[in-house]
Amino acid sequence: MSGTEKKGLFGRLFGASEDPAAVPDEQIKDTEVLEPVEEEEQTSSESQAEPEKEEKKGWFSRLKSGLSKSSSKLSEGITGIFTKSKLDDEALEQLEDLLIQSDLGVAMAMRITEQLSASRYDKEISDQEVREVLAQEVTKILEPVAAPLQISGEHKPHILLMVGVNGAGKTTTIGKLAQKFHQEGKSVMLAAGDTFRAAAIDQLKVWGERTQAHVVAKEVGSDASGLVYEALEQAKLEACDVLMIDTAGRLQNKADLMAELEKIVRVIKKFDAQGPHDVLLTLDATTGQNALNQVEIFGQTAGVTGLIMTKLDGSARGGILVAIADKFQLPIHAIGVGEGVDDMQAFEPQDFANAIADLEG
Repeated sequence: MSGTEKKGLFGRLFGASEDPAAVPDEQIKDTEVLEPVEEEEQTSSESQAEPEKEEKKGWFSRLKSGLSKSSSKLSEGITGIFTKSKLDDEALEQLEDLLIQSDLGVAMAMRITEQLSASRYDKEISDQEVREVLAQEVTKILEPVAAPLQISGEHKPHILLMVGVNGAGKTTTIGKLAQKFHQEGKSVMLAAGDTFRAAAIDQLKVWGERTQAHVVAKEVGSDASGLVYEALEQAKLEACDVLMIDTAGRLQNKADLMAELEKIVRVIKKFDAQGPHDVLLTLDATTGQNALNQVEIFGQTAGVTGLIMTKLDGSARGGILVAIADKFQLPIHAIGVGEGVDDMQAFEPQDFANAIADLEG
């Protein structure tokens, strides 16, 4: 993969081209500075157009590959249904069932079949045309919720609370966001609120060192809400731009753990009545329909303001993102389709729709 591609859209979203936790210090070398070549003067737009085009193409290739399990299931199913020359009731019913089984949701499935019925009923239609309608309808749902994560600077510190279930990728996402903010020139503090796991604390410390962020942490088993309050005071004292708070992974059906999260939110609000200013729910795509329950329960408990979905490459349930967008209309900031840092990017609805419908970008 070329350096330009690897930096890609991720560099603009998260401000980094490689995972700092995966690169030892001794491998980081000074970058050679080359003198400009006068004979090859270009305007800013000309010099940037081609790299950006290649970056977008490279990301779409990774996105389409990552979503291949979901798109293959849909594409093969659509091809199997539309073998007749004309669109009829039987084909529409089979398509609706397929879309529901692909986790796109009942409302979305009905919307797509109604659109096809209104425009093409009893007319010839190909599987390609059906997939194009699918992509169009998915794009309509996703475009209003696609929103990059931005820190306005109105609050100091801007308090960002990360929530989600075990294994969804909260701590890693915090590290990537810390890179983004550091690249933007913001001062960042990290609070190791997952006091249940030593590994989570250690991982956050590594990210802190690599992104020059102060990490507030205590020993395993410490009171999480107490640690959060200390971090809030410290962030204010140091005039930090952003305070990012990690929390323990918890199942949404565990009342005691959700009560602890509620306590953390109360502590934040006592410190700043308008906080937390962002509550990001990290969702694991492999959980399928359970992700809908997570959005609902975490929304009630912590007031979720935005979503980041990971592991879209590990499941045939990529359609769940569409169902979530359709039901909750929460901002989707980014998606992940792999283990690498460059495999998480700003959410682009048209690219996602084309990839899941198995169309070219």
